[in-house]
Amino acid sequence: MEELRVDTELLREFERGLDPRHPERSRIPARVLGYGEISTVFEIRAEGLEGYAFKRLPIFKDREEIEPYLASYREYNRILSEEVGLSLPAYGHAEFVSDSGRPVFYIIQEQLPAHSIGNAAIHHLPDSEVLALVRMILREEKKVWDFNRGRGDLEVAIDGQISNWSIVGFEPGAGCVDDSVRFLYMDTSTPLFRVDGVEQLDPELFLRSAPSFLVWMIRLLFLEDVMTRYYDFRLVTIDLIANFYKEQRAELIPALVGTANEFFAEEAPEHGVEPISEKDVASYYREDRIIWALYLALRKFDRFLRTRLLRREYPYILPGKIKRK
Repeated sequence: MEELRVDTELLREFERGLDPRHPERSRIPARVLGYGEISTVFEIRAEGLEGYAFKRLPIFKDREEIEPYLASYREYNRILSEEVGLSLPAYGHAEFVSDSGRPVFYIIQEQLPAHSIGNAAIHHLPDSEVLALVRMILREEKKVWDFNRGRGDLEVAIDGQISNWSIVGFEPGAGCVDDSVRFLYMDTSTPLFRVDGVEQLDPELFLRSAPSFLVWMIRLLFLEDVMTRYYDFRLVTIDLIANFYKEQRAELIPALVGTANEFFAEEAPEHGVEPISEKDVASYYREDRIIWALYLALRKFDRFLRTRLLRREYPYILPGKIKRK
């Protein structure tokens, strides 16, 4: 697939006027499309940048750090699409040095209709079709573990939560979701794969956005868990179901647990995934919610320290208050 290209000078001009605290108030306005726990996806309202979604990664110290990340990013997209068999949106990247001398890297993707994203679609579908939708997403995710099974040279991981999938051609109220539906997997900016057991992503890069006073603790207590959970089909499924708490559809969780267990027994017995319980999901979400809420609060405190007290730049875009159950 040929990579998307945009005019780097337009992005450079956007960067000059960017207000990371309020992207919508930037000299060239940006509209946030979605918040992750680490990064933000937005559109830039400028002629020549229409139809693209951007993820901004101001985490690199120099060009020498960008090169291995870019190689991993491209290879991850290639493996997922050409070897695993997932469909991806059109993608690309842009990079330049900002006026302050800091390298800035942008992930670029084709902007998809907001209503087609899984976490929006589940609010437009009857419960029975949400269950069918999740089962079909599990079939997509199974392609990853089918690919990994029995291999020792290459192992791939994905973050399979509902908000990382787009339903091709989905229109609210215009027909049902059935087995003919196609999906696009969107979250490729964290290239999680191992070659001969060696992780190809340098996790230290993603610690750059953490408060400096927390880096040692995150590295010691959480980094290995975060880096390894997405290689475990069972944990990825628990994360997918637990996300329904955050998406305000917790009433579906008992049925989703049943759907997942039926799927593993009927369609993926070769993977030997142990049954999931509602308690597993609730416990996972409770721990995840506490960790990420505390992490966001401390990042906001770090932003306050840097911008208000030290009068320094804070380059990261943080989400506002995240609604959680």
